Amino acid sequence: MPKVVITGRGIIAPNGNTVSDYLDGLRNNISGVGRISWPGESETYWFAPVRDFEPTTWMSDKVADGTDLFAQWALAATEQARIDAGLEDFDSERTGVVHGTSMGGTRSLSEAQRAYERDGAKGVDRKTMIRILPNMAGSQLCMRYGLHGPLLTVTTACASSNDAIGNAARLIRSGEVDVALTGGTEAVTMGDGDFAPAWYFAQAQYGMITNSTDERRTLTPFDKDRTGIVIGDGSAMFVIESEEHALARGATILAEIAGYASLADGPHPSAPEPNGTWEALVMRKALANAGLQPEQVDAIYAHATGTAKGDTAEIRAINAVHGGRDLPVTGIKGHTGHTGAASGAMSAVAALETFSSGMLPNAFGTDVADPEADFQVITQKPAHVEAEVIQINSFGFGGQNASLILRRYSA
Repeated sequence: MPKVVITGRGIIAPNGNTVSDYLDGLRNNISGVGRISWPGESETYWFAPVRDFEPTTWMSDKVADGTDLFAQWALAATEQARIDAGLEDFDSERTGVVHGTSMGGTRSLSEAQRAYERDGAKGVDRKTMIRILPNMAGSQLCMRYGLHGPLLTVTTACASSNDAIGNAARLIRSGEVDVALTGGTEAVTMGDGDFAPAWYFAQAQYGMITNSTDERRTLTPFDKDRTGIVIGDGSAMFVIESEEHALARGATILAEIAGYASLADGPHPSAPEPNGTWEALVMRKALANAGLQPEQVDAIYAHATGTAKGDTAEIRAINAVHGGRDLPVTGIKGHTGHTGAASGAMSAVAALETFSSGMLPNAFGTDVADPEADFQVITQKPAHVEAEVIQINSFGFGGQNASLILRRYSA
């Protein structure tokens, strides 16, 4: 089976709008979580928004005007990845786009609704339609780079970017394309005062939102006293290629996408099976897809949302597959908040740095790991890990379980 490799990466995140700034944030325990409010709202709430993003750094005024934030972030992260990959142009029919997002253009949707309520039909911008559709991030990428290969949008909640990357790799392995632009984006906290509060309080009704008052301990992955999530935003995108294509053009290869699996959890729309049975199965299936055994995994980037039920199920799943050894496990959501569809891809950007420098970030804010964890939760400060194989988990509402296997590249 032909190898699929990563040659470029880019990111727009709550703790950094470039790969170097993002990694510095992970390395130096800089969190993107802070308190924000909405227009007309005096109360503040924990969020992890993207800050200081200037769209016209990455695109023309015309493109910026015709796109929602989520598409702008995807365009910016992908352009970073293209530059990182050293690609000047693309074979238009042999390049695909597989992008993951849960929501699409939420800011544009809520702005249009407010404009209608204020000014009637004449107040609704005619560009609203092309701004809000979830496929528009991928479409804008195709328009920007002149692509005519497969264009797919994956919307599997918080598993979206893992599923996007895994399916993009399948396109390459099948021989349908040589190159793919892939990853995921979420933009929900940066609304104009309609969608973001609705999304926040809907999750609060489920008891998912943290009640912490300590800025250092908001979202605490796998902590024994975890209290819930912080909603985050951002995008992480990659250039992936067949090994043959990458070597032929002299590309620097960052890692191999060795395995992937996805399956339905099943029992409930918002909660996993309590013992992590199906999460464990998707991890095993991803390993089998890579032709690897559990003992060959050197580190895990867990989904680890900081919720009581979610973390318990994942801890039990990791115990079932990998327990009984001192396997280092981390989660980045204390640094970034829960970035939904972008979260798996953001973990993958960090995992590439683990291969490169050995830096495995700690689970920011986590002081004492849940005693049920039969593995090593990285707390307090980053660890140094010489990793050959890294597993990345993403689990989403609706029973969306996805696991990705990255391997250090060797010819």
